[in-house]
Amino acid sequence: MVKELFPEPEVVSPDPERELLDVVRLNLVPGLGPRTYQLLLEYFGSPRGILQASVSQLQSVRNVGPKLAMSLVTHGTESAARDELERARKAGVTLHVRDTASYPPALGRIPDPPTLIYCKGTLIEADALSIGVVGSRHCTNYGRQQTNRLAQALARVGITVISGLARGIDAEAHKGAIEAGGRTIAVCATGLNTIYPPEHLELSTAITRQGCLMTESPMDQTPKSGLFPQRNRIISGLSLGVVLIEAGRSSGALHTARHAMEQNREVFAMPGRVDSESSLGCLDLIRDGATLIRDVDDVLSALGPLVAPVKRTPTETVRMPAELTLSDQERTILNLVSAESTAIDEVIRAANIEASRVLSTLTVLEMKRLVRRLPGGFIVRY
Repeated sequence: MVKELFPEPEVVSPDPERELLDVVRLNLVPGLGPRTYQLLLEYFGSPRGILQASVSQLQSVRNVGPKLAMSLVTHGTESAARDELERARKAGVTLHVRDTASYPPALGRIPDPPTLIYCKGTLIEADALSIGVVGSRHCTNYGRQQTNRLAQALARVGITVISGLARGIDAEAHKGAIEAGGRTIAVCATGLNTIYPPEHLELSTAITRQGCLMTESPMDQTPKSGLFPQRNRIISGLSLGVVLIEAGRSSGALHTARHAMEQNREVFAMPGRVDSESSLGCLDLIRDGATLIRDVDDVLSALGPLVAPVKRTPTETVRMPAELTLSDQERTILNLVSAESTAIDEVIRAANIEASRVLSTLTVLEMKRLVRRLPGGFIVRY
């Protein structure tokens, strides 16, 4: 028997638990932000490679100084990570690592996505159809009413409402979605063992039943001022667009609008009284090009095609948010039109209803910019 001189290297199966533990270890390192983490990952190839590097090796990476390099070596301990995982599991929290199947695709496309997100509740594919609704903590009664009305309308057509669990507009956005029986996601600045503000504990529990609480912060992270602007990029990153309602010129909600612009998300603003301090930030945004909205139809009609189709139900795939407001007949006719050119006569035969109703419905769909007529009696879906 001839012995192999160069045997095949042993293939080591990836250990998901080991990889998750390594990511948690790095997530516990103070001062390690998502952009620097990405630079380290590109340099060392894996979370394990980062953790095995020496202080001098770590400092060879851009943005990594002596303090952070030492912190990576001393703070990212395995015992601390195991304790963190145990706390998360006891609290019913799931962890989602960037670039894995369970991580929200839209969030992964922003310039600085969180390395790791903690979720309490459920994340579903249909949450890709989401709108952020944010505004002032010190809102007027008008602001509360309009936020609740809009959130309910968004929820009823199947849009997930995303906000930040703060007092004022954020709370009304979550409540409106819940009252309408829809889904909502609260992006928290604190860890999920610390609900902030504390009076929203009951609201947070309701959110987990109809969506989820989400954060990039470790489980026991307490409130810190810098964490709130940082979490705003997650609100906009998860959303197709962001609506601002009653944001003054110094409102933290304007950070969310800026993140949305940088992330190529739509920015909407609801107008308020021109002499109200609480509406000046929104009015400024409208003056500078944000889309003025009054209701859910304004929001959906301004949104273009999705980056990728979203399976909302086993039988319904959404390509454009405007499809969510269609009647049953409109939706049926639309589903008979493909992205390739389809003969109008073929659509009429397949619809099995009067030709006049099919043609009038196609006209409505064309006005809503969901289909386009082609020469020769053909039609195509956008």
